[in-house]
Amino acid sequence: MTIPPANPASAPPDRRAVLLAMFRAAIDAASPASRLAGHLPPRPKGRIIVVGAGKAAAAMAAAVEAAWDGPLEGLVITRYGHGAPTRRIEVVEAAHPVPDASGRDAARRILDMVRGLTADDLVLALVSGGASALLAAPADGIDLADKQAINRALLKSGADIAEMNCVRKHLSAIKGGRLARAAFPAEVRTLLISDVPGDDASVIGSGPTVPDPTTLTDARAILAKYRIDPPAAIRAALDDPASETPKPGEPCFARASTVTIARPQDSLLAAAAVARAHGIAPVLLGDAIEGEAREVARVMAGIARACALHGTPAPAPCVLLSGGETTVTVRGNGRGGRNAEFLLALALALGGDRRVSALAGDTDGIDGSEDNAGAVLMPDSLARAAALDLDPKARLAANDGYGFFAGLKDLVLTGPTLTNVNDFRAILIEPDECRQP
Repeated sequence: MTIPPANPASAPPDRRAVLLAMFRAAIDAASPASRLAGHLPPRPKGRIIVVGAGKAAAAMAAAVEAAWDGPLEGLVITRYGHGAPTRRIEVVEAAHPVPDASGRDAARRILDMVRGLTADDLVLALVSGGASALLAAPADGIDLADKQAINRALLKSGADIAEMNCVRKHLSAIKGGRLARAAFPAEVRTLLISDVPGDDASVIGSGPTVPDPTTLTDARAILAKYRIDPPAAIRAALDDPASETPKPGEPCFARASTVTIARPQDSLLAAAAVARAHGIAPVLLGDAIEGEAREVARVMAGIARACALHGTPAPAPCVLLSGGETTVTVRGNGRGGRNAEFLLALALALGGDRRVSALAGDTDGIDGSEDNAGAVLMPDSLARAAALDLDPKARLAANDGYGFFAGLKDLVLTGPTLTNVNDFRAILIEPDECRQP
């Protein structure tokens, strides 16, 4: 992890160092290398086919190989740049968040691998955040361009992850339980790294191996809600009863099980331990916070002020820790990222309060589609921005949080972390006597 250099004019570097230490602990708590081995099932009589997708898929595959001797085979798909060395499980890199031909072709190969298995065989599915875009096997009658168009529209709409994945599941040949259907009668064990609020297995990676409680009616309503006019092939698929996903009670799920090996709450608890070690009281606000990034920021600013002024919900020094996935309704053409947008909105809401500093970042190391995990906000960020002619209101209006924090040299650059438990936010509040003059 690259720690941004302390700015001589900014707040003391210990604030920055503590925030970064909490973020590092949050990422380490979700590492497949430390979390996966204890959740592997007994080896079967027959073959082991390892398949999967997500930003952590390659690291999960490497952890399987480290824990299991003997024959196994398979293929996992991860985002470009998120690969890890493996010997027996093939790793294919593909595009995220908008799918590409590499993901489409690999997803079709996964379907071919699991077909024709017997009850003696085991399919070990490794699913983590990002799998929904990476498992890009369009349903019959839908081509890749249609899938790309609907993904782009959903990403810009402000739809939350559950809504986006509801639509994706009904347009896929592999998601929404269809992978389990293809693998039947083999046993299917799914190991999950959760990146979604509530850790719902049917939402993580669009639930390729679990029953889907959502319906075609739900998918159509989501597109209507966000005024998305889909391509003709997408509209036809969502109107076709044959596009409905497998539901609870179908025979293909009788031998399917899921285990969540890492979740956002685990990472918040790890960060809380770091805070306590520095004499800072952690306040866990929840691991499932959703909403527009700038609106969540206003609420968080209010809570931070209450801590500073009234000692509630905790007196300073304290840190507000939260996870989940905010959304951004894109109206500008800036280089965004929901965590950078959150921090920029937080800066404006706090107005340069010298008691408060913060970090927000995506635990996968990529904030949206940029090269940063997130950014840090220091008490003097607005003052430094003014000296550099960086207009925070204009940058926020343009969805250009990245550009704002890049100008301040306050981006957090980790590179791909090979895990993903979604967003991490830490807002540090210090007593009045700790403020700089």
